[in-house]
Amino acid sequence: MTEFVDTAAEAVASVKDGSTVLLGGFGNAGQPMELIDALLESGTTELTVVSNNAGQGDRGLALLIKERRVRKVICSFPRQSDSWHFDAAYRAGELELELVPQGNLAERLRAAGAGIGAFFTPTGYGTSLAEGKETREIEGRHYVLEHPIRGDVALIKALRADDAGNLTYRKTARNFGPVMAAAAAHTVVQVQERVPAGALDPENVVTPGIYVNTVTALGQGAAQPAETSQEAKES
Repeated sequence: MTEFVDTAAEAVASVKDGSTVLLGGFGNAGQPMELIDALLESGTTELTVVSNNAGQGDRGLALLIKERRVRKVICSFPRQSDSWHFDAAYRAGELELELVPQGNLAERLRAAGAGIGAFFTPTGYGTSLAEGKETREIEGRHYVLEHPIRGDVALIKALRADDAGNLTYRKTARNFGPVMAAAAAHTVVQVQERVPAGALDPENVVTPGIYVNTVTALGQGAAQPAETSQEAKES
């Protein structure tokens, strides 16, 4: 059963030192900022964070890295023009990096949720990313064996949750949320709105409540990008 809690602090209480945390978001889009802020305040440390990138500017994941709460990052895009906190920690030897091509990252997470033991992919073959990994030629093409990425906890952001924990997302803020929800032992979600069971069209539910453990409804606290009136009607 999905548990609903009042605050972000209560929602992240299950995250322990040394946990592997799957962190939703594509850059800052869809990143659960309030959950990350609560995690920062909790003092949890020695985290392994799985994310599309390694934080931007002075918000969200970037602050966890700045405060040296993260010991390892598994991501696709660690360096951007505003990834200065990652750069500083990595250059100082205080942060480990596992670089994973974006498609492989998504598929390794999906495989964890789908119960797939491993899979072969052509991405990365013949590069340093394939060093030490099993390779195989299949029908004349070379592949690399990749394994699932599982999390102790997933922290994701959705638009709405009903009383059964079913989730819908806002446009591209959906990104990594669905695969991460299924790949973690415990999934924590911040939403803008909680609605009664049955209020969501079943055809529009993206993440079923069976994958959701904890939800906190934070109203308008999560910053939304500027939108036109037409976009607001469509969301």
